[in-house]
Amino acid sequence: MEKLALDQVIVSNPYLRTHTDIDSLKKSIEAVGLINPLTINNKNELLAGGRRYQAMKELGFSEVMVNRVDRSSLLQELISIDENLVRTPLNKIEFENCLNRGREIYEELNPSALKVETKVKAMTPAEKRIEKEQEEEDTTSFAAITSEKTGLSKAVIKKAIQRDAGSSDKIKKARGAGEISASQVNEIIQLKKGDQDKILEFVKDKSVKDVRKIIKIARAQGLERAIAESENAEVIPREFTQLEVQARKTNKLLTKIIIENMDMDKDQLTNVMKQVQGLYEQSKTFLELFEEETDADFLPPQTETFEESATFQ
Repeated sequence: MEKLALDQVIVSNPYLRTHTDIDSLKKSIEAVGLINPLTINNKNELLAGGRRYQAMKELGFSEVMVNRVDRSSLLQELISIDENLVRTPLNKIEFENCLNRGREIYEELNPSALKVETKVKAMTPAEKRIEKEQEEEDTTSFAAITSEKTGLSKAVIKKAIQRDAGSSDKIKKARGAGEISASQVNEIIQLKKGDQDKILEFVKDKSVKDVRKIIKIARAQGLERAIAESENAEVIPREFTQLEVQARKTNKLLTKIIIENMDMDKDQLTNVMKQVQGLYEQSKTFLELFEEETDADFLPPQTETFEESATFQ
């Protein structure tokens, strides 16, 4: 640990993020000082602490505490990636890119560690169970150590790595623009990158279920057949698919709260109750609007109270 003039710190690392919102960080530094020093190498190049560096610079500091490390270039890069993963908010594409690059470096430096599978493979239920058991016992892979640092599950980290490794640039761009979801990409990356580009326009407005079906056809019968199938498939508005998923999650949460008889602070409970009441009213309106288009009777009898109808699934 040593002091270094701030203007001697070289900021050229591509992983550093020096243009994010640092107002709260500046207030913290003004109040208690710099708790975590910057990390630099023997050439004074900044490896970790880009936001802290920017905050110190904007606050007018002339010197800063630094932790100087003498490591190989790969370890230096891994330090920068680790900083991004655990400290700095990244967008989804940047986060997945950092995970995948971190995996490459970690596995090169630790050849005996369990490797993370970067390709999506079709597996039988038995193979999936075996893979799940292996993931639960795994303590040495990049996914395992990153799970401990970030709190994300090993399965989530593995999927993120697969999306970065398997997606074409066009698919990444479409996902970054919000045109497709991570779940859609999980299916699309089963194709070669060139085929991903060709099929993108035909699947981005489809539900995940339909995308899965189209990709399955593409793998078994070819891209042209899959595109023809996609053009015949009914387009379901994404909002309906999202609503179905959220409704399922909300029902599970409500069931758990009711069964376990959970309680909370009165003011907080009041706020939650207002939101649930709004959800109830919107749900009634939705059911009234679309009930005629189905054969089922979804609306509860009008004589029921709110408390009685709240258990209606």
